Amino acid sequence: MKTLYDSLSASCSKKTTQLYSTSFSLGIHFLKADFHNPIYGIYGFVRLADEIVDSFHGYNKELMMNKIRVDTLEAIREKISINPILNSFQHVVHAYHIEWELIDTFLKSMETDLRQKEHTADSYSEYILGSAEVVGLMCLRVFSEGNNEIYQELKPYAMKLGAAFQKVNFLRDLKADYMDLGRTYFPGVNFSHFSDRDKEVIQQEIEEDFEQALIGIKKLPSGARRGVYLAYYYYKKLFLRIKQTPPEKVMDARIRIPDYDKIGLMFRSLLRHQLDLL
Repeated sequence: MKTLYDSLSASCSKKTTQLYSTSFSLGIHFLKADFHNPIYGIYGFVRLADEIVDSFHGYNKELMMNKIRVDTLEAIREKISINPILNSFQHVVHAYHIEWELIDTFLKSMETDLRQKEHTADSYSEYILGSAEVVGLMCLRVFSEGNNEIYQELKPYAMKLGAAFQKVNFLRDLKADYMDLGRTYFPGVNFSHFSDRDKEVIQQEIEEDFEQALIGIKKLPSGARRGVYLAYYYYKKLFLRIKQTPPEKVMDARIRIPDYDKIGLMFRSLLRHQLDLL
């Protein structure tokens, strides 16, 4: 029965999320139950593409990126895929009317990582749009459950939240991106001489994104607000830890929050949500 295969597909997306991101997994757990599998489906899809460009060294990445584009289109058109991650994702696309424009913009940003190692101000903005902001919009399609008025109202805030998460990831992963992959996402920064001033400019940009994102989180439907706030709260704490770290140490090691601290953050964020202290 296809329902069994669909269940397997959803499980693959869920397991992918749990293996790659404990923070997002915690956030998803506190969403309304109906949102769990759709958000797992979105995360599994974006993680699959991201792994191609970031991890599959020694293989033909361009061929694989072209294949995932073709296979995604086919999965959406045929409403099935023998790739469980894509099968799970196409269900979400159809159930919540996620536009191909969002998916295409995301894939274009992933393809950019195959050929572009440095960014201008324009290409940086375009990359953030594709790699993060449209992912926020895919999730918002789920959270708004077909209510286009809610979607349009919260759209700019969802984009800011996605941008904030991505920029924090960039700062957290500076060593891996710059030293291992030879990439520099932030325009106009010489990471051979990463200074306090460089770091402060980036941090101010992230602060503004977080500030705008929180406005939208407060307006989210109740079934989404708690889980999204948990992810926001975790990333804000990670960002504050990075802010307190000198530039040379940010370049030298991946800043992270240990799993045992994440549990404490979870309880504090849930308490703040319960007390309406967002």
